[in-house]
Amino acid sequence: MQQWMCERVLGIEPAGEDEKPKPRRTQADKWAMNFQAAKQFYEREGHLQVPRKHVERTVGEDQEERELKLGAWIGNQRGRAATLSPERVEQLTAIGMRWA
Repeated sequence: MQQWMCERVLGIEPAGEDEKPKPRRTQADKWAMNFQAAKQFYEREGHLQVPRKHVERTVGEDQEERELKLGAWIGNQRGRAATLSPERVEQLTAIGMRWA
């Protein structure tokens, strides 16, 4: 009924595919993007002693360029070490994370 009223009464057409918003990223997606940025930093610098204000530029699988606040993210992961899943702790440790 609502769609009928929008189309017939108000003359509003449904959004086309190019007009629809992008799907929201899940927390897991965001974590994976930041992890990839950390891995990129580690491969380039040889450590994960990332300055707190450091922003890492990455290119995602969708070829979109991103600027991720990697320094803050690394600090947050260290602060959450006790509540991170063992898999995430293992992933970060494998790329040189120092937890203390």
